[in-house]
This record gives sequence, structure tokens and C-alpha cells, in this order.
Amino acid sequence: MSTAQTLPARSELAWFKSSYSGAEGGQCVEVAPTVNAVHVRDSKQPGGPVLTVGPAAWAGFVHMAAGREV
Repeated sequence: MSTAQTLPARSELAWFKSSYSGAEGGQCVEVAPTVNAVHVRDSKQPGGPVLTVGPAAWAGFVHMAAGREV
């Protein structure tokens, strides 16, 4: 049994930045949520590596970053 997932192609993902990023771009991350995962990449290197985490892990990260209890 294989546990490997087929990831969508980068061009198929809808990437977006936080509204806190500002107009200049700067040093930001972009995220592309899908049904089973959240993909994260460096906005300055869109062709670089992508970190993929599950929705629960992403929700925990966002709550922690916002200073909220999980």
C-alpha cells in the first residue's frame, strides 16, 4: 500500500499572500489551500520548494501565530 499523495501542479494551485504583505511585496510567504492540504512557498522564489501540511496543522500554526489558544 502506498501512502504517497499526488500533489497538484504548481500552475493548478491558487496562490495568495496575506493582506499584511503590502504593495511592495517584500519577504512574504504565499499559501495555496486545497481540500486535503495547505501548500506554502516563499513569494520571492515561486519555483522553489513547497512545504505541504495538513489542514489541522495549518490551523494550529495560524492560531499560534495569532496568539490564540488552540
